[in-house]
Amino acid sequence: MERRDFRSGTAWEPLVGYARAVRVGPFIYVSGTTATDESGAVVALGDPYGQTVQALRNIRRALQALGADLEHVVRTRLYVTNIEHWPAVGRAHREVFGSIRPATTMVAVAPLISPEILVEIEADAVIP
Repeated sequence: MERRDFRSGTAWEPLVGYARAVRVGPFIYVSGTTATDESGAVVALGDPYGQTVQALRNIRRALQALGADLEHVVRTRLYVTNIEHWPAVGRAHREVFGSIRPATTMVAVAPLISPEILVEIEADAVIP
């Protein structure tokens, strides 16, 4: 099967040696994605809801670059630095995905790669 990569241009990708997303056949795997803008700066500082929305926007951009969209997502994994943020993170996830309702796991971790990052999200998608 053909393999296609999407690279977002963040500083971490070449340093660690990974792609933002990889498509193999109908399967797309999106790496842990955070709330960064086009320049790589973290956005929505101190705001777990805003960071979740931005991370999911970044995931959507990676999916679209590989021929998919949010409706193809079958699983997400949400990593939060403070489990007390779960209502805000969960609300953003629910609002972005709507009726798609992927299988989801949310776990508390500490710390993430940078102290201002409150949320990191992975996604798996299948294109029929």
